[in-house]
Amino acid sequence: MSAERALSSSRAALPVLLLCTAVLTGCNEDRSAQPPVQPQAQVSVVVLHPQPGRVSANLVAEVRPQVNGIIKSRLYEEGGDVKAGDVLYEIDPAPYQAALDSAIAAQRKAEAAVTNAQVRASRYQELFQRNAGSRQDMDDANATLAQAQADVAAAKANVETARINLAYTKVTAPIDGRIDKSALTPGALVTANQATALTTIRKLDPINVDVTQSSTNLLRFRDDIASGRLRFTGLGVAVKLKLDTGQQYNQSGKLEFAEANIDETTGTFRVRAEFPNPDKLLLPGMFVRALIQEGIAENSFLLPQRGVGRNTKGEATAKFVGPDGKVEERVLTTRRNIGNNWLVDGGVKDGERLIVEGGQLVRPGQVVTPTEVSVDEATGELKSANRRAELEPGNRAKN
Repeated sequence: MSAERALSSSRAALPVLLLCTAVLTGCNEDRSAQPPVQPQAQVSVVVLHPQPGRVSANLVAEVRPQVNGIIKSRLYEEGGDVKAGDVLYEIDPAPYQAALDSAIAAQRKAEAAVTNAQVRASRYQELFQRNAGSRQDMDDANATLAQAQADVAAAKANVETARINLAYTKVTAPIDGRIDKSALTPGALVTANQATALTTIRKLDPINVDVTQSSTNLLRFRDDIASGRLRFTGLGVAVKLKLDTGQQYNQSGKLEFAEANIDETTGTFRVRAEFPNPDKLLLPGMFVRALIQEGIAENSFLLPQRGVGRNTKGEATAKFVGPDGKVEERVLTTRRNIGNNWLVDGGVKDGERLIVEGGQLVRPGQVVTPTEVSVDEATGELKSANRRAELEPGNRAKN
């Protein structure tokens, strides 16, 4: 009887246990169906568009004296602009004026001797024709006349030399341009063609910019033209300048020439461009960056280097945010670096969003929140400093 009661009691308790188990199981299923919401990672992106692939002077006259003497005066303003022919210095002309006067007197003396020799030669010629004089006398008279005429020619040359030396006492500007400070002051002794220049004149408008290119770039450029990857822009190649401050120069230049030889030591050649310089903003020795558009790379992109990495095979890779907001990673076809960018012609399409910051914190397939930013071409850094601060791990933890 007790056994039956126990069995009955256990049968009555079984549904209760099963019910409790079902209830507990249901509770667990409800919790697993609603996982906690994870915040989406934030990344900075730049929107890519095709861009042309671009690769990244002056007359100088040193003024020296042509004659010896004492500088009498300086006739120009240091640091000012001068014109060709302007008198810059005056050397004491007194000794050269005296030399000119002496040469003129010698010329007149020689000319008088010619007159006398002509009379004698004519007389001996007439006597010889009448058989009243010898041929020897006539020949001597003609030789004396020729000597006198040669003396006149030499005297004229001496006069011209003296006149030139006198003119050299006024030191003039050989070209237009801006003149430097004077190396010597009035009262200084100078010598003809001395090693020390009196001053230097530089023509600043137009001005030349010399750019050094490697022979490797030249060969690669020609190969790209031949293969069709690069379209040649023609002979009228435009050149732009970026100043040391990062600003672009407001005048366009033109390519003048490229050297036809490669330097054996450095393996480079020089390209020269000419720029208008009406405001004299460009000065000789100033550092600038020349942008020479040698050709146009069709369907190519300039990707910031900060958004491009390498995989274990050494291939260039980058992460993008797809249309669905998910991260995509792909291999790129890079050609070369241009400034702070990579020139890419494979693996990228127009309008795609390249991750330039935060890419190391996300993985392919992950949904992210992209924020469009811009990259400074001169430094390669993000222009928005506040956005960079938001992406720091410590700041995200605080938020």
